[in-house]
Amino acid sequence: MRHAALALLLAATASTAFAQPRAPHRCAADARSHAARLLALHRGPDDRIAIDSAVRVLAPVRNPVGGTPPQLLDVLEVQGYIYRARYRMRFLYAPLRETPNECVLMGQEILELARV
Repeated sequence: MRHAALALLLAATASTAFAQPRAPHRCAADARSHAARLLALHRGPDDRIAIDSAVRVLAPVRNPVGGTPPQLLDVLEVQGYIYRARYRMRFLYAPLRETPNECVLMGQEILELARV
């Protein structure tokens, strides 16, 4: 029992010791800049708007237009705040093979995180 626990501990530490930090998504800065504008559009201009520096990369979603093979859209999530209100914003980007460094925004959504 002791040997199994030690082997499990060694395997867990070895896998995390050599893990490379994930590079930020190529459109992370673009998503942050759109987040400030989307929040201002949603609630009106306000000097208390703040946008988190963290950008989460979520699982890709299918392009609803279809096609073969199906095109997947990258999903980036950004948190924003106005005073005490918190908002979740998601941005959908099309990954283009022709211009891989270009960020083509295909959609956006905003949701206030509050109990109603």
